[in-house]
Amino acid sequence: MSVRSLYGRIVRTYFAWAGTLLPLAVFVFVPLGLIHTIPVHTEVTDLNLGSGAEIAGAMLAVLLLATTGLLGEIFYTGAVAIALTHPHDGEPPSLREVARTINYGTLIVVDLIFGVLVALGTIAFVVPGMVLFVYLGLAAPVVEIEHHGVRAALARSVRLVRGRFWLVLAILLPIEVISDVATNLAIALTHDLLGDSLASEWLTDTATNILLTPFYAVAAVLLAINLIAEKDGTEPRLHSAPPGR
Repeated sequence: MSVRSLYGRIVRTYFAWAGTLLPLAVFVFVPLGLIHTIPVHTEVTDLNLGSGAEIAGAMLAVLLLATTGLLGEIFYTGAVAIALTHPHDGEPPSLREVARTINYGTLIVVDLIFGVLVALGTIAFVVPGMVLFVYLGLAAPVVEIEHHGVRAALARSVRLVRGRFWLVLAILLPIEVISDVATNLAIALTHDLLGDSLASEWLTDTATNILLTPFYAVAAVLLAINLIAEKDGTEPRLHSAPPGR
């Protein structure tokens, strides 16, 4: 499990499964794009930080921005785990079967907990947020691969990452940072071309999430599969080809 070989597998899996990954991303991020965009569109930089109440308000705005920016990634990663690992008559499941199989309640709660904890940790001098991002980053795949509940999935993610922190960090964090930078650049370009409107920001945020988040999701699923095999000696089955091939 070298970093280089894992990145190669991530890229190959993304392009081989794009016909499944991108429609799944549309399903998740078209509605969530508006939730992501509203805090970005709100101008928090104009606040006068002369009072304690306004400082608290600014901190709350930053927390909201960080939390909503992460929403959907974990849920989507769980859906990708189903697409890549769950069999249906020996074949990969179709998009409709993935939608029927998703453990909606558990993944939504895990997504919210992950977003809030990482955002709080990021506000608390960045490093705690990064640590939580890494240790909890495999919770969604194990929800769908091993059928865990919320607490068990979070604990299982910590156990899988323990001893492999730097490997998981080297895979997940650069993908997340590059995606965030690309999204911000795309939104800035949209401002220049189309003006500062909620609709244009929604379109841009949604499009970048659809194109870029699959890299993160595939990375988390591949890491989970490899670390489960490493810890338990049994590797979950990964489909060799998408449906229809």
